[in-house]
Amino acid sequence: QVQLVESGGGLVQAGGSLRLSCTASGRTFSRYCMAWFRQAPGKEREFVAGITGNGGSLHYAGYVKGRFTISRDNAKKAVHLQLNSLKPEDTAVYYCAADGDSVIVSAGAPSYDYWGQGTQVIVSS
Repeated sequence: QVQLVESGGGLVQAGGSLRLSCTASGRTFSRYCMAWFRQAPGKEREFVAGITGNGGSLHYAGYVKGRFTISRDNAKKAVHLQLNSLKPEDTAVYYCAADGDSVIVSAGAPSYDYWGQGTQVIVSS
C-alpha cells in the first residue's frame, strides 16, 4: 500500500513558476514508476510527466514543451514537478500517481494503482 500526498500548488501569474512535490509512504518507493496528471474543470484527466523508478527515463506530454521538469528523490520518497513559464491553460488540479506493476512509464491513468488527493494550480492571465 502506498499513500501519496501532494503539495506546492497555488495561485501564480502567467509566466511564473511553481514546484509541486509528492511524498510517499511505504518501503518500496524506488520500484514505482511515478507520474503527474492534471485535470481541468470539465476536462478528462491527462498525463503531464512520468519517471521510472531509478529516475533514468523521463517522459513528458507534448504540450509541456520543455516548460516542466519531473524529478525524484528515492531517499526521501518524493517526486517533484517543476512548472515554469506557466500559462492560464495550465490551470488544473495536479495529481501524483504511482504504478507498481511496470518498469515503463505509462501515459494512461488506468495503469496507476495509487493516487494522491491533488493540489490546485491556478494561473492568472
